[in-house]
Amino acid sequence: MKLIKFVLAALAIACTASQVQAQVVKKTSETEKKKSQSQVSSRQKDFYEVAEPSDADLQWKKIVYRELDLTKGKNAALYYPEEPNEDGESLFYIIMRRVANGEINVYEWLDGREMFTDAYKYKVSNLLDRFHILYAHAKGSTEKAPKYVIENADIPGSEVLSYYIIEKWEFDTRSNKMRCRVDAICPVLHREDEYGVTQKWPMFWVKLNDIRPYIAQQFVFTDNDNNLLRYNLDDFFKLNMYSGEIYKVKNLRNQTLRMQFPDDKAYKHAQDSIERRLRQFDKELWVPSREELLAQKEAREKAELAAAGEDADENADSLASDDEKATEKKTSTKRGTKSVKSTKSTKSTKAKTKTKTAKVKTREVKTNSGAVRSVRNRKK
Repeated sequence: MKLIKFVLAALAIACTASQVQAQVVKKTSETEKKKSQSQVSSRQKDFYEVAEPSDADLQWKKIVYRELDLTKGKNAALYYPEEPNEDGESLFYIIMRRVANGEINVYEWLDGREMFTDAYKYKVSNLLDRFHILYAHAKGSTEKAPKYVIENADIPGSEVLSYYIIEKWEFDTRSNKMRCRVDAICPVLHREDEYGVTQKWPMFWVKLNDIRPYIAQQFVFTDNDNNLLRYNLDDFFKLNMYSGEIYKVKNLRNQTLRMQFPDDKAYKHAQDSIERRLRQFDKELWVPSREELLAQKEAREKAELAAAGEDADENADSLASDDEKATEKKTSTKRGTKSVKSTKSTKSTKAKTKTKTAKVKTREVKTNSGAVRSVRNRKK
């Protein structure tokens, strides 16, 4: 009996030890996973870094500023999830955690004159104090290398409803192709002021090359019909999967398009013309091939036939309407002539009756005079 009790106790101790060991292994695996996600080696940074082409290899260049509205279209992939969960975290959470941990540098917003140099690096504590973000000093933080801890509830991810991005459109003579790459991004807070009016507050600029190793680990939803996560945030910017309006093109006076074109129609026309020029620039540099010319000719002929068909339909409709109007006029004129004829016939009948009555009277007068004469002759 004692032996059985001893065996049962040993089995119970072994089961509890295995459970504790499994929990410890699970916790260590989760912590290692978090560490691997948060820590990026220098080799990974070099792998994800996109080298900027030399000016000697470029023939043409255009720097464009866009605004990405996260409430519209595909840009929602940058906003969700609103809070970190098992699916990951949004772009702003990724950036703020790396900034607080001192892993990436951010630069001041200079309203169109961006300077990505050490002189314009943002001090993290000043940044957090300016936008009223609560924080605490992390372990291992020093004056030279400060590190901060920010709780999820204190990160204003729900207030970042748009991003400003800097695009560089470059025509590379080595590849003879136009290339568009995102150089930097800026999160924009949407907060109400003391009068209840929502204002936009650009926070800082961050180089996309600095955050590529971190955002490449976060996959995003790009299609509601297909829940397979095939693209990460790095692909989202690299493949230009976003959509945004151009609000500025780099110019000598540092003016936005709204300052140059105050009228809404002129402003929209300027945006469309810049967009069209960027999309068609490399296509207009080369003489089209024979196949392309034939395809253009066929497309032009189809368009002309379609336009001719539309014109024919419009002409047929106009002719039909003209015929209807003509028939209506004819019926009205016939009715008018009938009425005129009827009035004329009534008048003629009246005139005939009058003449007949006059003839009858003259006959009566003649007959009466003859009778008188005969009487007189008789008297004689």
